[in-house]
Amino acid sequence: MSQTERRPLKFESLQEAVTDAENLLTNGYEKAGNWDLAQCSHHLALWMSYPIEGFPKMGFPMNFIAWMMRHTIGPRWIGKIIDSGNWPTNSPTDQRTVATPGGNDAEAVAELKAAVDQLLKHDGPLHPSPAFGMMEKERLIELHKSHTAHHLGFLIPKS
Repeated sequence: MSQTERRPLKFESLQEAVTDAENLLTNGYEKAGNWDLAQCSHHLALWMSYPIEGFPKMGFPMNFIAWMMRHTIGPRWIGKIIDSGNWPTNSPTDQRTVATPGGNDAEAVAELKAAVDQLLKHDGPLHPSPAFGMMEKERLIELHKSHTAHHLGFLIPKS
């Protein structure tokens, strides 16, 4: 596998995704994309926490764009991702969820593990996504499995 080739990942569970991140931490990795393990893990942990803790406020024009998505293509777009299990490459993201390169991989993987545990154990109400609306917990977990596979697929384990 060349350094620029992604791993084709598909996780059966979010715990499997955490195990993959822990293996990357333990054994090392090469980047096939722009983000390191700390950036990926921190980003994923934040997005997993938002439906439980609340999504960050967005200013104009992002709040308007999110509203338009939620009321037009957003739910259908997310449905396609969940059904296919494939997160589109180069999807836009909130830059507040992208950490500076060179962070602490171990701390970020622990943050990801805690976020997965929190999501899986949560049995209370969820907050609707500003762009995609309300999702049932099971669909939300499927979405996060795809999102996690997308990002961790850019990190190639060292042999």
